[in-house]
Amino acid sequence: MSKWKIILSLAVILLFFGVGSILGYSAYLTNKAVQVTEQSQMELARGETSEKRQTSINPDIDNTSILFVGIDSSNKRNPEGEVSSRSDSLILATFNNEDHSVKMLNIPRDSYVYIPEVGYKDKITHAHAFGGMDAAVSTVENMLDIPVDYYVRLDFNSFVDVVNALGGIRYDVPFHIEEQNSQDNKNSIVLEEGSQKLNGEEALALARTRKYDSDLARGNRQMDLLEAIVQKASQTGSIGSYGDVIDSLGKHLKTNLSFDQLVTFKDYVLSQDHFQFDTMQLKGEAMTLDGIWYYSVDEQSLKHSADELKQHLGIDTPLDDENTANSTEKENSL
Repeated sequence: MSKWKIILSLAVILLFFGVGSILGYSAYLTNKAVQVTEQSQMELARGETSEKRQTSINPDIDNTSILFVGIDSSNKRNPEGEVSSRSDSLILATFNNEDHSVKMLNIPRDSYVYIPEVGYKDKITHAHAFGGMDAAVSTVENMLDIPVDYYVRLDFNSFVDVVNALGGIRYDVPFHIEEQNSQDNKNSIVLEEGSQKLNGEEALALARTRKYDSDLARGNRQMDLLEAIVQKASQTGSIGSYGDVIDSLGKHLKTNLSFDQLVTFKDYVLSQDHFQFDTMQLKGEAMTLDGIWYYSVDEQSLKHSADELKQHLGIDTPLDDENTANSTEKENSL
C-alpha cells in the first residue's frame, strides 16, 4: 500500500466519527492537514491527562482511548450552536499498541446514566448540551470507569460533505426508508432496500434514522457505514478528493489530538492483518420515567463491555479508587 493510501485510510477511519487527519502525499496536503488540525484544537478543562491515568500517555507507544462524538449544531435544531448541541453519536474506541487492534463500543444516545456535570441521572445525549466535551468525557469515564484519553467531535454537516467529496459510497440498505434530510425537509430522502450508491444526504439519513429498528441497530449501521467509507477512501480513484475532505473537516472538527499524535495511528492501518476493529454494543431495555423514554443499560452488559475495554487498554483491574467509589455511591443514592 502506498504512503498516500495508508494515510488516507487512517484519516477516513477516524473522520467518520470526527478525527480526519491526513499526512498527505504532498507538501500541499500536509500543510493543509496541519492547519486544519491546529484550527480544530480544543483542550479539555482537566488538561491533557485523564484523572483515571496515573501518568501521561503517548499514543505512539501506549494503549489509548478516543471518544468519537457526532453532534448536530445546525441553526434549526440548535439555535444556540455547538455548546447546546446534544450528542447524536457516542463511540468509545480503544487502541492496543501491541497488536494494533481496535475495539469500538457504541453507547446508545438515550442511555440513562449519571452525569457528573449536573449531579443526577439523565440521557447521556444531554451531557454535551449540559457542559460540552468536558461533560461528555466525564460522563463516559464515570459510566465505564475507563480513562478517555482523547476525543474527536464532528458536526454531522461535515459527514455530508465528506461522503460527497468521496463521490458517494456503496452500501446495502437494510430496509425501505423515508427520512428527512439535514435541513429537516420531511421525507425528502427515499431509499429502497438493497445495495446502492449513497450520496452524503442519503448516508446521513440512514445513519440517523431510528424509526425502523432500534438504537442498537442504529449504532451498528453507523459503524458499518464507517467501513464503507474506509473502502471507498482506499480506492486509487479517491485521491483527487483529499483536499476537499480536509476542507470539510476544517469547518466542523474539534479535537484535543495534535497533528503529530494523529499521525501515530498510521500503524493501525499498516498492521499485518490490515485494519480491523471489533464492534461492541451495550445491551439493555426501554423504560419510561415521568413519561420520558430512556434506554436502561443492562448492568452485566455494562460490566462485561467495560472489562473487555480495560483489558484491551492493558488495565488489568478496575480503577477502584476513592473517586470512583464516591461516584458510585452518589449514583446509588439517586
